[in-house]
Amino acid sequence: MEFPRRAFLHLAMGAAALPAMPRLSWAQAYPSRPVRIVVGFAAGGATDIQARLMGQWLSDHLGQQFIVENRAGASGNIGTEAVAKAAPDGYTLLQIVTPHAINAALYSNLNFDFMRDIAPVICAARLAYVVVVHPSVPAKTIPEFIAYAKANPGKINYGSAGPGTPQNIACELFKMMAGVDLVHVPYRGGAPAATDLVAGHLQVIFAPVSESIQHILAGKLRALAVTTAARLDVLPDVPTVAEFVPGYEASGFAGIGAPRGTPAEIIDRLNKELNAGLADSKVKARIVELGGTVAGGTPAEFATILSEATEKWAKVIKFAGIKAE
Repeated sequence: MEFPRRAFLHLAMGAAALPAMPRLSWAQAYPSRPVRIVVGFAAGGATDIQARLMGQWLSDHLGQQFIVENRAGASGNIGTEAVAKAAPDGYTLLQIVTPHAINAALYSNLNFDFMRDIAPVICAARLAYVVVVHPSVPAKTIPEFIAYAKANPGKINYGSAGPGTPQNIACELFKMMAGVDLVHVPYRGGAPAATDLVAGHLQVIFAPVSESIQHILAGKLRALAVTTAARLDVLPDVPTVAEFVPGYEASGFAGIGAPRGTPAEIIDRLNKELNAGLADSKVKARIVELGGTVAGGTPAEFATILSEATEKWAKVIKFAGIKAE
């Protein structure tokens, strides 16, 4: 008996669709249990706050808890390694921040390759640093500060959260482009460095906006410029460094990643939901309060940001001879 052609085509089409059905149903069912977002830094800082902001939105809109897990140490490498080795099932995510683009050049013996082992999901925000000086420093603008530094080579101390941290490389990029000699004084965190700047033991810091804005508003520190390509809404009267040093830009970023191999359907679902969150007025306002600018976009766009930042900071690290502690 001849097998009906129409019946055969129906069977063939159904068979072709079978491999896609488990993936589709998996993505639709995700998440079916709590998800952890690993943050490679201590609780309470801007990185942790950003992660909790995104985690709360996902918890509210995807029906499961997205729990922040702080695994601090080695400039975020401990947490990153844990995620790189986790099952790629969407139930372990990573809060990605600027140090992830720095560490590849800073550390030579990592047990993972960040660009290979972590799949980008979304860049949630671009983050700014602000050049703040103690009021005793006579400079009130970047050109005045450059002139002051050139008149006092090796006598101006700048603080950072440690070698290879964003504050360190942002200032080293400035030194390279402005041709000034500033002395690096590393601390174990940005907060103690800011405390010493307020006390007058340091002269300048390229500080995260979230760590310095209250001191600026209180008049304890003077803001000379922000490091982003454009001025910030939260400090509208403060110019950019690039207005005086053309081409200078040292913005950071905060986003979400997952272990490489995580199903594209799950990454796309997370990306779609987080983009919706970034469009929410309350979420946007909180990011601005933290000194950031809302980003969003596709996983591919975040991959480009990470690649470009990794290449850029590797050049600065090499030029400045920065070594990990």
